[in-house]
Amino acid sequence: MILEEKLKNLPDSPGVYLMKDEIDNIIYVGKAISLRNRVRQYFQSSKNHLPKVRAMVANIRDFEYIITDSELEALILECNLIKKHRPKYNVLLKDDKSYPYIVVTTEEDYPRIKLTRKVAKDKNLYYGPYSSTKVVRDTIEVIRKLFPIRTCKKNLNNIKKGDRPCLYYYINQCQGPCLGNISKEEYRKVINDVCKFLDGKYEDIIKELREQMNEAAEELNFEKAASIRDKILSVEKVMETQKIVSVDMLDQDVIAIALGELESIVQMFFIRNGKLMGSEQFVLDTENDNDIKEILGSFIKQFYLTASFIPKEILLQHEIDEAKVIERWLTSRRGNRVYVKVPRRGNKKKLVDMALKNSLEALENLKQKTLREEERTIGASEELTQYLDLPYVPTRIEAFDISNTQGANSVASMVVFEKGKPNKQEYRRFRIRGIVGPDDYSSMSQVIMRRFKRGLEEKKELDAKDRDPDEGKFSRFPDLILIDGGKGQLNVAVSTLREMGIDYIPVISLAEKFDEVFTEGKEEPLVMPKNSLGLQLLQRIRDEAHRFALTYHRSLHSKNSIRSILEDIPHIGPSRRRALLKHFGSIKAIRDANLEELSKVAGMNRKAALSIMEYFGMDHSD
Repeated sequence: MILEEKLKNLPDSPGVYLMKDEIDNIIYVGKAISLRNRVRQYFQSSKNHLPKVRAMVANIRDFEYIITDSELEALILECNLIKKHRPKYNVLLKDDKSYPYIVVTTEEDYPRIKLTRKVAKDKNLYYGPYSSTKVVRDTIEVIRKLFPIRTCKKNLNNIKKGDRPCLYYYINQCQGPCLGNISKEEYRKVINDVCKFLDGKYEDIIKELREQMNEAAEELNFEKAASIRDKILSVEKVMETQKIVSVDMLDQDVIAIALGELESIVQMFFIRNGKLMGSEQFVLDTENDNDIKEILGSFIKQFYLTASFIPKEILLQHEIDEAKVIERWLTSRRGNRVYVKVPRRGNKKKLVDMALKNSLEALENLKQKTLREEERTIGASEELTQYLDLPYVPTRIEAFDISNTQGANSVASMVVFEKGKPNKQEYRRFRIRGIVGPDDYSSMSQVIMRRFKRGLEEKKELDAKDRDPDEGKFSRFPDLILIDGGKGQLNVAVSTLREMGIDYIPVISLAEKFDEVFTEGKEEPLVMPKNSLGLQLLQRIRDEAHRFALTYHRSLHSKNSIRSILEDIPHIGPSRRRALLKHFGSIKAIRDANLEELSKVAGMNRKAALSIMEYFGMDHSD
């Protein structure tokens, strides 16, 4: 009734609407020239609705709307709300938050270039997004070889006396701003060239480099001239990889999409000054959605919301409904006119066809990759059902391992695989208590006892509150338990579980030496073929449990080593050791700290600070 009342009172104004489900989650964000007409359409006859729209409407329990002054404002707001809420029924760039960018830290006096996954609203310059970190790292590596920019994180306004420059300075890949060897203005000129390189303006860079080379030659500085010549050759080598594809000499983006059942692939070509500078592929979640107009429009809005560069032309394979308002939006972002076109013939049509061909091939590769991944995960789990004679396919497998050094710092790991894949949020680690020496059997019994005792207690608590057992950290039990070890470790784990009244979870162990699988109640190990997907899955789980336990053990050993060093320093008791580690984080940082920095640590006086400096052999003269 409330929904019907809201529908009656919708304004005939442009704006954005947010559809919500029964638990108030935002499941769809859309924009409209008229909120009244657009929103009401969803609740009229569903015979003309796409399957996705029918599914969404069935889950709508409420909606909100925001009135804007224009359709353009509505589009910008829609883009931002989709990025913020990532609604279930919107077309989404898959894992778009993880796409890498190159950032030029122009907020700093001496900027750096680095990889980032977050575009902030600051004065830094961002280039991307790129589809992989490898492309970003390769680009950064080329730039660092061409332009002598700093890579360190030093605060150049607070350089300590005696600080030495890094290796890049000695190999002539940094001009040493930490030594005061270059002014801010001169350094900015180098950064401007870096930005031109990232923009693909190679001719401008070569022109400037030739002028510098000729100037150095006239001054008889032939070593410098030769170095600049090598840079010119490097830039020209990059240029050779760029194919001239357009006689218009325009900045263009070419976009084509191949639609799949669950995921779709967008292929983009980036053309700058008529040259194909690069290409990227993006994956979209498009389950139950085959409306190419909406999918293309959604991708364009999400991509260009944070894109660092807007081209003059965007070439598409298909018309989109919002072409005009998107053109106005992109024009406002670029600063001059942007055109969104669907070419019908000629060279531009060939470019779109080439992008479509690439997207279709990428989609087929994605399908094959998905099938292979399903074989090694879900298929492997199904295979385990047959080999282990289980009544069901094990969806959740938990594995346990013990790690110590001659009984010291003994720890245990619990890793969780669900549907054949690691679920790292469910991983747990334990410090073994009260066991002296390297007693793996007692340690395994303890960790099994602690894990499942905690789980039983949580189950009771959740049952009493009539809540789902999956809500607890330990109350969700596995379908299969894997113990790292042989028959002895298996027997200990089984015995511990049975004492707790848990006799419904199958337990197996995997010995590392021969990859033998031991099962409960059988003396001889189970023989599984070496090429068995099920055996390979068990090996991956066992190795992950071992890695996780070993990592935890090493971290404890390292911390204890650090503490043992600090224990040797006079006047440094337990509270000061904790304060020093919390403040500095490492022995190296403590060793490098001066008297003033040490004195700032909580509970530290001058006498204790001097004692630390004397221990590390530092000069503490005032």
